[in-house]
Amino acid sequence: MAKNNRSQEVNDGHEYKVNIMLEINGLKVFYGDYQALFDLNATVNPGEIVSLLGANGAGKTTTINTICGFMRPEEGTVRFDDGEIHQLPANKIVEKGLIQIPEERMLFSEMTVLENLQMGAYLERARKKMKDSLEWVYELFPILKSRKSQLAGTLSGGEQQMVAIGRGLMCIPKLLMLDEPSLGLAPMLVMEVFRVIQKINQEGVDILLVEQNAHQSLKVSHRAYLLENGSISMEGEASQLLETDYIRESYLGI
Repeated sequence: MAKNNRSQEVNDGHEYKVNIMLEINGLKVFYGDYQALFDLNATVNPGEIVSLLGANGAGKTTTINTICGFMRPEEGTVRFDDGEIHQLPANKIVEKGLIQIPEERMLFSEMTVLENLQMGAYLERARKKMKDSLEWVYELFPILKSRKSQLAGTLSGGEQQMVAIGRGLMCIPKLLMLDEPSLGLAPMLVMEVFRVIQKINQEGVDILLVEQNAHQSLKVSHRAYLLENGSISMEGEASQLLETDYIRESYLGI
């Protein structure tokens, strides 16, 4: 199994520990004249699952697209694994080990499950560990092994989500960003996806979870941020946010 090691080598041969895996500081993002994000600040520490919650249009996808390099901030910085990345192209950010699983999944529908997974191992460091990574994905999602020769476009929505997550893992991420992984899935499959997200984290991958499903997200996360109208309106330990009246009334329907 391809597990991660957060100890990073430096030039003198010694090691240091990364204290903050992802740090967003003062992020302002515009679409033309429209401001989508306002002074956004957030962190993901090593070992954490952090949820970014919010309704449609709150700015969640804009946030992760900016982190990934698909958009450029007007102001602010994004640091990942102890280096600034907000001016880097998306492919260079991927090479550093920050991987996004998009909401649309974006599978190659006319390719098999195995071929889709292999596409995730296109980086040299990932190709060298492809066999181990594939075994890890099949351990997490046993059904994909039995479906490996099936065209991805013929799979159910839940199975396609498994392939999308598995393809991201084939790239050996240090931090995995999942955009609405439960969207459109049946309740039992939603629970399974969140169970696997916890297992991935326990095996060495930090996670930023972007979700509308506040209840399940807060149950599996260590910390969370609530994004409303492009600003962080609430943050804290996930277990504490789950008990706040505002979250319960506005996002859990309680």
